[in-house]
Amino acid sequence: MAFKKAKPTDKPLTKAKVIESLSEETGLAKKDVTSVLTALTELSYAQAGVGFTIPGMGKLVVQARKARKGRNPKTGETIKIPAKKVLKFRIAKAAKDAITPPKK
Repeated sequence: MAFKKAKPTDKPLTKAKVIESLSEETGLAKKDVTSVLTALTELSYAQAGVGFTIPGMGKLVVQARKARKGRNPKTGETIKIPAKKVLKFRIAKAAKDAITPPKK
């Protein structure tokens, strides 16, 4: 693909700019690109519980956190934080290497 690399001074792309860039690169209509992105988002939400991989980008995984003790910052009182499941995104090695080259 012929996307230009972002400079440190560039602002992050908005959803509209992402759609515009993908539309220009693929030759698809903006409406089609929008529907593909929406479908990808809905699919990732539906499959996140068992893990969802976007090749070359990373993987959505569910991680279990143990119950632990915490502190109420206002009162200093010790509280119990219950166990819970959280959703995390693990970045693919190829994506990491695109930003920061691997050490030799």
